[in-house]
Amino acid sequence: MKKILIKIKDNSLIFKEKNRLNNEYKNLLNTNVISANELIFSDEYIEQNEKIVSTFISELCKTENIDTAIIENNSLYLLICSIFKNNKSITSLILKDDSSLSYALCEIILKTNIKNINCYTLQPFMLELFDQAHILVESRSEILFLSKFMLDNNLNIYSSMFYKITLNMEFPLSEQDEEDFNTFCKINKYLKTINVNKASLDNLEYIVDILKKNSKRNIKILIHDNIIDPKIIEYLKNFNKRKSKRYKIVFRLAYSNDYISENIMKQTNSKILNVCGLIIIGIITCSFTYVFYDNYVSMQSNENIKETISKVIEITDTQKIIEDLNLNKDNDSYKVINDDIVNLLVVNPEVVGWLKVNNTNIDYPVVQGSNNEYYLKNNINLEKDNNGWIFLDYRNESTNGLDDNTLIYGHNRYYSGVMFGTLQNVMRKNWYSNPDNLTISYRTIYANYEFKIFSIYKIYKTTDYLSTSFTTDEVRSEFYQMLKNRSIYDFGITPTGSDKIITLSTCKDGDNRIVVHAVLTKTTTSKDL
Repeated sequence: MKKILIKIKDNSLIFKEKNRLNNEYKNLLNTNVISANELIFSDEYIEQNEKIVSTFISELCKTENIDTAIIENNSLYLLICSIFKNNKSITSLILKDDSSLSYALCEIILKTNIKNINCYTLQPFMLELFDQAHILVESRSEILFLSKFMLDNNLNIYSSMFYKITLNMEFPLSEQDEEDFNTFCKINKYLKTINVNKASLDNLEYIVDILKKNSKRNIKILIHDNIIDPKIIEYLKNFNKRKSKRYKIVFRLAYSNDYISENIMKQTNSKILNVCGLIIIGIITCSFTYVFYDNYVSMQSNENIKETISKVIEITDTQKIIEDLNLNKDNDSYKVINDDIVNLLVVNPEVVGWLKVNNTNIDYPVVQGSNNEYYLKNNINLEKDNNGWIFLDYRNESTNGLDDNTLIYGHNRYYSGVMFGTLQNVMRKNWYSNPDNLTISYRTIYANYEFKIFSIYKIYKTTDYLSTSFTTDEVRSEFYQMLKNRSIYDFGITPTGSDKIITLSTCKDGDNRIVVHAVLTKTTTSKDL
């Protein structure tokens, strides 16, 4: 049981936890009464008699002209603020402990008449909520912080947390990460997929417990790890078999291609190898015929899909969808401006934009899956297709602006020229020396973006250019300088730490990649039209 001392000083009520009480206070604690300008309550008494204490404090504030509450201890924040819900006098709150303001406390404060808060620090999305409620916040810490969990998922504003569809989790989680994940689950309404890297059995059980606690349903948890632990495998099998329908949560394993290949080879005997050798000889014999036929089919398939897309855009009436999308946006000046992209949502709800690169065949709608594998083998119609489709990295933001680095991928269908089959044009001097070719257009439902190319190169397969966000302008500037230094030509452009870029990536051959980077130069939204 905590002993809470309440003192009246000038126009303020000061709340602090008392560890030791003299005999006079001990007697008061048994009856919870006033002594001059000081009060003693137990936390149990306040919890059990919240309405009585709340009414008493309200009357006291009116009588003594008190408008400020000062809470000394972090452990008292939730309890004390709960008695201010019907208090019209307390308009200022000072939290003395050097700790971060929690979302649970934020929810309580929003239900009070408090208009000014002084605290050590808080999450940026809480600052947004307080601003909407016209509550002025003064932070004693110079820097608002984001935990690794919030930073990895670009959750710096409330709307990002509310509308987020795909979540990335990297273990181990810090105590702050766990608190933020729980807060996210309270706020979010649209979560469908959680990507997990290298999770233990305890980690997986933790995720399920938090999802259950917050009544989250229809969630797919993708584990990006080569799981060999029999305990984890048994847990996943039992969960999917017995509890998946009950909780509407399902686990899926996303083994790496290298792992799959390695384990298949371990199970292959010499007889199968001999058969495979004969098959390979047959494939080599027929390869030229197949290449020409395959690319003919690719071109025909691509043309048919493009023709269907044009018809859908032309005949589809999506006014109701547009109204719903506009209704869901917080900002009235940030509404739907590209109806043609909205129309394609009836074809595939994962359409997020449209990409165009001058003097190439790249002029396609862009989709985004819950991973970076699905659209390597499926097209926009969700059909199996060796061409795949042009897709946005699953980690990238697709509806609320752009990340620091927007990543778009596509197959290099060299012979047919479909998808990113003509991206290799950018390596030719007569292409990149033409200024008209250096502008890349990327349109989303809510905005039009123009980028200017600053780096083109071929590189052995690596992931060092695939980061989507950065912690500081300095780190971001160093990253951009690395990309520029690789370029086969100096375009005279050096992005700064405050810039955003787009990256196009495709295979050159088995071990090399063709990469194009362009810096954002123009953004057009509904407020600009």
